[in-house]
Amino acid sequence: MRKYRIHKRQLLFKKPAGTSRGVLRQKPAWYVELTEGEKYGLGECGLLPGLSVDDRPDFESALRARLDAWADHRDFPEKFRWPSIEFGVETALASLAAKDPYHPFPSEFTEGGASIPINGLIWMGDEDDMLDQAREKIAQGFRCIKMKIGAIDFDAEIRVIEAIRREYDPRQIEIRVDANGAFSPGEAKEKLKVLHKLDVHSIEQPLKAGRWDATAELCRTSRLPIALDEDLIGLPPREKGGALLDAIRPWAIILKPGLLGGFEATDQWIELAEERGVKWWITSALESNVGLNAIAQFTARKMPRIAQGLGTGSLYTNNPESPLYIERGRIAWNPYAEWENPFSDASIP
Repeated sequence: MRKYRIHKRQLLFKKPAGTSRGVLRQKPAWYVELTEGEKYGLGECGLLPGLSVDDRPDFESALRARLDAWADHRDFPEKFRWPSIEFGVETALASLAAKDPYHPFPSEFTEGGASIPINGLIWMGDEDDMLDQAREKIAQGFRCIKMKIGAIDFDAEIRVIEAIRREYDPRQIEIRVDANGAFSPGEAKEKLKVLHKLDVHSIEQPLKAGRWDATAELCRTSRLPIALDEDLIGLPPREKGGALLDAIRPWAIILKPGLLGGFEATDQWIELAEERGVKWWITSALESNVGLNAIAQFTARKMPRIAQGLGTGSLYTNNPESPLYIERGRIAWNPYAEWENPFSDASIP
């Protein structure tokens, strides 16, 4: 017999997290527990308010409908409308099918024998705060840092990058920037020229999603490599992904399984990208350790050589404890550590 439970938790940031879309202080997570006989599975629906296409008032009722369909052995025809739900359910199903429910994608990584290079994330703040964050990440052993830009004065952000470059050349520290669509088409070309002169590795989503023609022109003319992020959200890869990549021809795409509809959809994007010579890397979307664990294990199977965006697990004060840990710019798994049950304060049956 199939049964399920849901637990909603507000994840609380240790410090406000600044982005070009505002400051985050908390984020909701819905934990999903599946049981079938003696088998147990766990997943996380990590909706991002204001960004996830399924950020809707009826999210929780849709989650129950999806799980009711699973419990009754029925198909659910609206999967793509709810990518955050599909990510959580797909994770829980992989967990349910695994020998160890905390190893949805077992590999050398889950045995403690492999680790994944990741970037150190620098949140938006004032100039001194961002520079302090960058120096702290570098001191911790990160060799790739990713800066959120576009919310404060651009000249101040450039001064932060200039300060880093005075201390570390590109062979020592790779700098990626993420504008989250903050630039206008009229200003983007000049700003990207400035960033390129500072040996920035790449920029994510300089223009708002949906501006295919303007973004394509920017990709064609910019010497700074451009990666797409938000432009992928809400697009079914099989139906529209190829058209997006053919129209814009980006240098790379950023893959967030929690926003794209899970791991099957992520694999479809990877296939489309590799067919076209487009680079890619995988990033978590502020999931807690439950969702991050699945994303890290999935990513480890791809054996990535470049830094991935999997360093957001330490952001929260109430994140379930897990065997994941970060050391010298790499995320790894401690096979001797214990998990904290994310349902320990559950209130939703």
